[in-house]
Amino acid sequence: MRDLFLLDPELVFLNHGSFGACPAEVFVAYQRWQRELERNPVEFLGRRSAALLWEARSALAAYLGTRPELLVFLPNTTHGVNTVLRSLPLAAGDEVVTTDQEYGACDAAWEHACERAGARYVHAEIPLPFRAEELAERVWSAVTPRTRALYLSHITSTTALTFPLAELIQRARAAGILTIVDGAHAPGHVTLGLDALGADFYTGNCHKWLCAPKGTAFLWARAEHHARLEALVTSWGYAPQVSGHTGFDAYTGTTLLERRHQWQGTRDLAAFLTVPDAIAFQKRHAWEGVRERCHALAAEALRQVSELTGLPPICLDRDFGQMVAIPIPKAGVDPVALKSALFDKHRVEVPITSHGEHLFVRVSIQGYNSLQDVDALAQALKEELRVR
Repeated sequence: MRDLFLLDPELVFLNHGSFGACPAEVFVAYQRWQRELERNPVEFLGRRSAALLWEARSALAAYLGTRPELLVFLPNTTHGVNTVLRSLPLAAGDEVVTTDQEYGACDAAWEHACERAGARYVHAEIPLPFRAEELAERVWSAVTPRTRALYLSHITSTTALTFPLAELIQRARAAGILTIVDGAHAPGHVTLGLDALGADFYTGNCHKWLCAPKGTAFLWARAEHHARLEALVTSWGYAPQVSGHTGFDAYTGTTLLERRHQWQGTRDLAAFLTVPDAIAFQKRHAWEGVRERCHALAAEALRQVSELTGLPPICLDRDFGQMVAIPIPKAGVDPVALKSALFDKHRVEVPITSHGEHLFVRVSIQGYNSLQDVDALAQALKEELRVR
């Protein structure tokens, strides 16, 4: 499967989780859309794009277990998180509860929003090693009568843990507390049924594990919340009518969610339109089986590195998918220097992450990876960590 991707053949690429990697045939479809746009930009953007985006969203919605009118394309999950948090009417004394394992950029966004409103951003501690059965109670222990929202990752970035969210979402709904799920790593990584999950807001990337082109994500929201969602860019969707632009349906859309969020100025829509091609690529290659094989390889990476370092895993096999955070020694290790050495000397592209007192090599396994890649990582770590 390595030949199906555009990756440097000399590179041991174990960092799919950061930005993804696009299959060659999906990238060809992406460029085909870009060329189609350039043949007549006015026709494409002004007259055709609304129907094209609807078709692409319909394919994505079916894949995600929902309806196209409940979601909109955005460039990334951070954009989606910011859209939601800037739309919440937070007031002085309100609280937003999260965990201590959230993505740094989105943590910063919530901290900023809460500070401006005089609200509190509360981190519930999720100790390592991770115990999935304790997650709901640990998060809920931080909830108070002032809690207005829960913000939770579906799959954590630093520690690569899959959080079981159903119970927390049910508890929050019963208590009148909003739930915002950061699913940056979820689409294509785990099977999703957004309607069944029942969160209030869910945002996820398509350019990571679904292997769509870069800058492709979505925001899903329950219908009753569409009116409260303010776009980060105020554009035609807020105008009472599109004066002087008759027929430019892309500027307005057919629903409130479309009108406010679909058109935020001129941009390249080709990545969004290629999402159905990414879905079709994975379906054609029986991706459920690919994911199972990738999980087995991730477990093998965990076994080899743990055997090398003598450090125990931070979770059970069921708690990670194709991405696993493997503990490595922290004493005397410069994580920046280690990451550079792995790439410069061994041509291994893999991130070094940290959480609390723990240092990890976070290994992402995608369909193009092999046992040889895992062996190369273990050998490189053995040399750089100087372990026997």
